[in-house]
Amino acid sequence: MNIQEVIALVKRTKELVENQELAEHIKVKGPADYVTQVDIRVQNFLKEELSRLAPQIQFLGEEAGLQEITGDSFWILDPIDGTTNLIHGYLHSTVSLGLYRQGEIVMGIVYDPFREEVFWAEKGKGCYLNNRSVRVANSRSLSETIIGVGTTPYQRELAGKNFQIFRRVFDCCQDIRRTGSAAMELAYTACGRQGGYFEACLQPWDYAAGLLLVQEAGGMVTDFLGEPTDPRKAGSVLATNGLLHQELLDLLNA
Repeated sequence: MNIQEVIALVKRTKELVENQELAEHIKVKGPADYVTQVDIRVQNFLKEELSRLAPQIQFLGEEAGLQEITGDSFWILDPIDGTTNLIHGYLHSTVSLGLYRQGEIVMGIVYDPFREEVFWAEKGKGCYLNNRSVRVANSRSLSETIIGVGTTPYQRELAGKNFQIFRRVFDCCQDIRRTGSAAMELAYTACGRQGGYFEACLQPWDYAAGLLLVQEAGGMVTDFLGEPTDPRKAGSVLATNGLLHQELLDLLNA
């Protein structure tokens, strides 16, 4: 299976993602947690097409929720990462697809249809933005870069602690940013647009593809304790260019 075949499938979702009428059909899943017909149709389309391309690989998608996977290979899909953005016409939403095989992510694709940007990586083969090889930023301290943050909006009880951390980081870096799409934040970290990104709790479909992008671009991804992330489980995520990792870990745990 060639990654370019998978990228071509992912790019075929563009018309669905940009369909504002579908985005207006909204179902509330929980506090600040929504699903639209865009999410559902993108997931159904990719699940069907990927099963034709690689029928032996199982499928884990956000709109089906976490489930027991018995095999050692499965796709991890977030059909729309940034659904709330999509609902409001705030054009920062991505399609995020990772391939998990034997304990690690071996393929990652993050597609931004509004800017026609495809960030992609295969294990051991580097990270790319469209046809160009990309690397993480070379910033050696927070004072030299901006940092992406995630507010964990589904768990408002964490807001007090989160915003204390944001202030500590803000005081040390040039500025902070929030796009509302974890996959986009990870892709932007991978290509050097920001020095790092962190969020207190993400689901596997939020970060699986982006994790590999950052690693293949020369960066580092751990949880808030500095331990390796498990892309089969929800948890905290800190992604950086590697040079800033300890500085951010210290601030997250101060």
